[in-house]
Amino acid sequence: MELSSSTVQALLDAQLDLWHTTFAFMKSMALKSALDLRLVDAVHHHGGAATLPEVVAEVTLHPTKIPNLRRLMRVLTKTGVFSVVHPSTDGGEPVYALTPVSRLLAGSPPAQNLAPFAAMLLHPLFVSSFFDLGSWFQRELPDPCIFKHAHGRSLWEMAGDDAAFDALVNDSMAADSRFTFDIAIKEHGVVFQGIGSLIDVGGGLGAAAQAISKAFPHVKCSVLDLEHVVASAPKDTDVQYIIGDMFDSIPRTDAVLLKAVMHDWDHEDCVKILKNCRKAIPSRDAGGKVIIINIVVGAGPSDLRHKEMQAMYDMYMMIVNGMERDEQQWKNIFYEAGFSDYKITPVLGVRSIIQVYP
Repeated sequence: MELSSSTVQALLDAQLDLWHTTFAFMKSMALKSALDLRLVDAVHHHGGAATLPEVVAEVTLHPTKIPNLRRLMRVLTKTGVFSVVHPSTDGGEPVYALTPVSRLLAGSPPAQNLAPFAAMLLHPLFVSSFFDLGSWFQRELPDPCIFKHAHGRSLWEMAGDDAAFDALVNDSMAADSRFTFDIAIKEHGVVFQGIGSLIDVGGGLGAAAQAISKAFPHVKCSVLDLEHVVASAPKDTDVQYIIGDMFDSIPRTDAVLLKAVMHDWDHEDCVKILKNCRKAIPSRDAGGKVIIINIVVGAGPSDLRHKEMQAMYDMYMMIVNGMERDEQQWKNIFYEAGFSDYKITPVLGVRSIIQVYP
């Protein structure tokens, strides 16, 4: 049967959509290669714009791979990591320039350096966790999580046993915290006003607590985390580091910060954490509250890119049997843990600031 021109075009469009999704991993692998080869640093070294020979002079690359590098740069320009200006005359070299995306990987200023976060997400241990996702769906929850299903140990077990892996995770979280709180403090600092003390629970190396302490010197900031994490914490800071477990108890404080923590845990564990938070803080009238930085699915901008990112991040959290939550799911946790009110402010891209009150 002869196909109409509209049917043929519809088939080709569907094929393009299928290929676009199937080949999407090439975007990630191209970005990983850019990080591994330090291509962004090379362009940044030349003032933010460089030709391919100038890039090659800055990186470790076998000479026979220069044509392949040109092909990699083409992908990176098509996906927005670099921009490119082609010479108006024949024979000249294209000039590759940093874009808003690659400036987040250039390390300057430090508060806007998300290279460690991207490096963790693109690390083979994280990427390969999803290779066998189909068979994982055939197994009963709660164990094993995707990471343990792939590697035989949970992410937390591996971080406790492997110093290099632990550093990868902690450096990633620190970079994300510096970026997030540089914006949160400048644009929404009112969240941290009216409190005298704050404990960043699960705060890792303390990047968030350090940023808050610097912006609000009157606030006594502390970090509560496990022993192997605190052992790597910086010494030259006003932030106090406390060895502890949020599932056991949380020291007394005016406010508790939970940044990118709650999405690691199921409903019951989140209730346990928040009940301990509730015990640690005073009444709302005395300034007591919990500050949560996490996605609220459905909150924030309604464009496709934001909604798609929220959905993908939720699926990604299956790596530790965690999840992102919509407002109703958050509300159920808050009230079950004994809190009376909350306020969601969707001002951090796909994430929100959630203030929870006793």
